[in-house]
Amino acid sequence: MTRLFAVLLLISFAHSSLAADPEVPYPEGYRAWHHVKSMVIEDGHPLFAAFGGIHHLYANAKAVQGYRSGSFPDGAVIVFDLLEAHAADNAITEGARKVVGVMHKDAKAYPTTGGWGFEGFAGGAPSTRAVGSNAATACFACHAPQQAQGYVFSTLRD
Repeated sequence: MTRLFAVLLLISFAHSSLAADPEVPYPEGYRAWHHVKSMVIEDGHPLFAAFGGIHHLYANAKAVQGYRSGSFPDGAVIVFDLLEAHAADNAITEGARKVVGVMHKDAKAYPTTGGWGFEGFAGGAPSTRAVGSNAATACFACHAPQQAQGYVFSTLRD
């Protein structure tokens, strides 16, 4: 009986450690959330190849609470809306959407990436996932040094 229990426990552990993290949901209605900030990454910036363009960051109510308290609760969602930037007539305007990047806080669902699930939706299409199972290397590796700030780079502006 003890041996059978040990085998079942080992199988259960192996299955749970191989199970993929749940998919990060598409953030419906995010453009109506709190606008955190905007920025433009131009040619010459080290992240231009991957993230060049106009960025708008949005936070749901739980993420705003996290920005203010310094601790992001489960259910916090931050959206990084990246659009092409077009310069003409001394103005920079938005072009096509490149990606909708999402950080979704759920400590139990995403224990290996600081409690955050990461996903990028190519072109902003809810069905076109660009990150998937590569979240640890594609996203979290860059966010890991921000541990003291809840793995978040941005801050609220007044």
